[in-house]
Amino acid sequence: MSVIYLLITISIFVAIAFLIAFFMAVKSGQYDDDYTPSVRMLFDDETARTQSRNQKAKSVNQNTTTSSEKE
Repeated sequence: MSVIYLLITISIFVAIAFLIAFFMAVKSGQYDDDYTPSVRMLFDDETARTQSRNQKAKSVNQNTTTSSEKE
């Protein structure tokens, strides 16, 4: 039974050590993404496409309402 207490104690210390190592890595910038911003301009932006589609649809709707108002 004493072995279980020993193993639980050791595992708690190991878990705390890994948690501290993780926080140190995050704080030092280990997980910062330096690559993606440099290649982001190479890919199409989905929001820009949707906005341009919405603007085209609005202009078509305005043109149809203006032409129907003229008649």
